[in-house]
Amino acid sequence: MCLILLAWRAHPEYPLIFAGNRDEAYDRPSAAADFWTEDADIFGGRDLEKGGTWLGLHRSGRLAAVTNFRDGLARKPAPRSRGKLAAGFLRGHDEPDAYLHGVAPKATQYGGFSLLVGNLDRLCCLSNRGGGVEDLSAGVHGLSNHLLDTPWPKVRLGKQRVTALLAADETKLLDGLFLALADRSPAPDTELPDSGVGLQRERELSPAFIAGERYGTRASTVLLVNRGNEAVFVEKAFGPMGRPLGTTASRRFALQVRATGRKTKAAGQDV
Repeated sequence: MCLILLAWRAHPEYPLIFAGNRDEAYDRPSAAADFWTEDADIFGGRDLEKGGTWLGLHRSGRLAAVTNFRDGLARKPAPRSRGKLAAGFLRGHDEPDAYLHGVAPKATQYGGFSLLVGNLDRLCCLSNRGGGVEDLSAGVHGLSNHLLDTPWPKVRLGKQRVTALLAADETKLLDGLFLALADRSPAPDTELPDSGVGLQRERELSPAFIAGERYGTRASTVLLVNRGNEAVFVEKAFGPMGRPLGTTASRRFALQVRATGRKTKAAGQDV
């Protein structure tokens, strides 16, 4: 993903509010969010080129999302896929901080990344361009192609919009979050970061929603988890120049209740 906005333990009814845009080349093969065939407890999109994911949710409440870290023009590809870091957490059983501490020694084998992992109790973040494992405090956070809460214009504005929704009901949350993700307004030149890609590219990449010819926002996703441990996952897809391709996922399903020690598999339902 290239933009993540989230509210963690900041809303009275939704302990987790997640909104994200996946920016990618349009010709990279991928699958829309769904339950995985090889592991029906995981719901998320799939990168069909490398086999990982940019965002996924396990029925146990395990969540993983990854963003690229932008630090210059394209370099020689790293030997390992960043999307497999997210998939590895979803398939495993480690606590969030333990998983990230396990990733840290081999982090140089991946291109620049910021990896967000968590469960119903804890969210943690690690970047191989940052200073180690970080626990997310309760509140509103944003992550783009840099470190957690780096105040790039799209992150700063996105956090303001999420904050304004912290008393909203489900319908208003979904509408408001998708509206924040759909913002195509470029940032003023005076507010642009210098991430090593040149001024024109910084301009093109500055909006929350990128509408390019070959590269841009391919999916916008909103995930809500309420106090009853019910997840709502809605994904919208887009083609070149931001052309809407429709809603590719709209599911509501129960998460496992950890306190009971039982694995409850509720059938997913359309929202």
